[in-house]
Amino acid sequence: MKLGQMLLEAGLITRDQLEQALKQQRAEGGRLGFNLVKIKAIAESDLNENLAKQHRVESVNLDDVDVDNAIIKLVPPEVARRYEVVPIRKDGKVLVVAMTDPDNLFAIDDLRFSIGLEIEPHICASSMIIRAIRRFYPETEALVSLDQKSIVEKKDDPGDAIASENILVGDEVFESMVMDEDDGTTVEEEDISSLVADSPVVKLVNSIIADAVKRGASDIHFEPFEKYIRIRFRIDGVLHEVMRPSRKYRSAIVSRLKILGGMNIAERHLPQDGRQKIRVGDRFVDMRLATLPTLFGEKVEVRLLDRSKVILDLEKLGMEDESLKELRRAIKRPYGIVLVTGPTGCGKTTTLYSALTELNDIGVNIMTAENPVEFNLKGINQVQMNEEIGLTFASALRAYLRQDPDIIMVGEIRDQETSQIAIRAALTGHLVLSTTHTNDAPSTINRLIDMGTEPFMLSTSLIAICSQRLIRRICPKCKAQVHVPDEALVEAGIDPARFANFTFHEGTGCDFCNNTGYRGREGIFEVMPVTEEIRQLIESDANSIQIEKAALAAGMVNLREAALRKLERGMTTFEEVIRGTVGGE
Repeated sequence: MKLGQMLLEAGLITRDQLEQALKQQRAEGGRLGFNLVKIKAIAESDLNENLAKQHRVESVNLDDVDVDNAIIKLVPPEVARRYEVVPIRKDGKVLVVAMTDPDNLFAIDDLRFSIGLEIEPHICASSMIIRAIRRFYPETEALVSLDQKSIVEKKDDPGDAIASENILVGDEVFESMVMDEDDGTTVEEEDISSLVADSPVVKLVNSIIADAVKRGASDIHFEPFEKYIRIRFRIDGVLHEVMRPSRKYRSAIVSRLKILGGMNIAERHLPQDGRQKIRVGDRFVDMRLATLPTLFGEKVEVRLLDRSKVILDLEKLGMEDESLKELRRAIKRPYGIVLVTGPTGCGKTTTLYSALTELNDIGVNIMTAENPVEFNLKGINQVQMNEEIGLTFASALRAYLRQDPDIIMVGEIRDQETSQIAIRAALTGHLVLSTTHTNDAPSTINRLIDMGTEPFMLSTSLIAICSQRLIRRICPKCKAQVHVPDEALVEAGIDPARFANFTFHEGTGCDFCNNTGYRGREGIFEVMPVTEEIRQLIESDANSIQIEKAALAAGMVNLREAALRKLERGMTTFEEVIRGTVGGE
């Protein structure tokens, strides 16, 4: 039964009072109970009692409760404001909380994930919750409605105004911005502004994205299934489930994400791509969105790139000294091809940008062909690919050769045409930097030949190949010693004598690392310079195993060895070395 009907039948309010409260609710927002208390139609204690009957949960009067400060600290102030929730007590592994809406599964799932405790909700009037938050979190501001929006101006330089849409998520400012193609300034996105409304789904999506940025997630997956939507964050390379909204919200969530990405809401049967630049608090984040039709609806993948966390410096990527020396020697060559390879999301673009930053000089003309352009590098001519109008990597490369370039960066070599033009550019006096998707440096050569590249052209143009991975770092807050038996080392292809007197560590799990035992990631690299012996192997159609043996004999530090050195320094775990690299190399 609806709350208004319950209160009428109980004789606690009159129909005139109900109409007055509903009218005020339509004008000012807020819950019906809050507005009934506001017009003094009902006492908060009576409202609490009836809310408990309606939701079949216990009620609590927060005005009469004194909560320990240690319990209050379990729920951050921004979460308390966002979901109108106040912690009351902790019973073992269960946190009892007061909420205005105990049926809000999104809030309960989010609390469970962020705190690491089971949640037992008790109901409380909204007016009491607001007073309690002001009392228990005195340093915070009053509750801010999520549907408020304003256009602000930010002066970075004289005459440089940024107009944008602000969506307030608790104390987080979720700011949506798009770039004007004519002059490069940021302008208001009218479509988004007109659709910002008091919608639970808008609030939910904004909160999910803000939380993902806060937790350092690189990706958000919205995955539809028969009875629910699974939402997962990829944190430090591993997916973690955060909540399961009902499937009835599927269309609304997908539509909201499409609006943010500037995609076609009506198109549900074809994959789409979109992107958006946002600001969460004081952090600027690039979002890339991609939809995919599945059996139970559209899956949406959101990739997040937090610009504040990216450092474009070869010295700080984590390369071993030998690998860094070889890569620097390769990119200082006047012509030839240098490739960076690895799986999606391993940091290839960051490595290329770091190399370009080191090469960037007033005396050289650097041009890039990217899809998409992820960073704006000053002094470098960057071009965004657009296959819909025919601007592909291959067509861009042809045009670049008429622009007097010294260095060309191609986002990815993915077909024979792009490969051949890149090789011709390298053979005619240009340094070409690019990426491919292969497992390691030696197998990259076989992949390019499989594309249709002639071995003799490849052997004469290729300078070096850098392969990379990201492995997780041990959380410094919960780092503890652990025993690894010799049998496990032998099974992984590692000589036990190397770690005879070594103390292994792992993270036991804590709030700082979301109970994963890991915090952040570290790069591992193998750089394979193309020596005279490897050139001869390429021309004789040798396989990747033969090429790898020749590279190791020439002193290459492979991925497994690079990971083992990180293990010896206490930066990662034995399990992470095994997960991220292949033995027997």
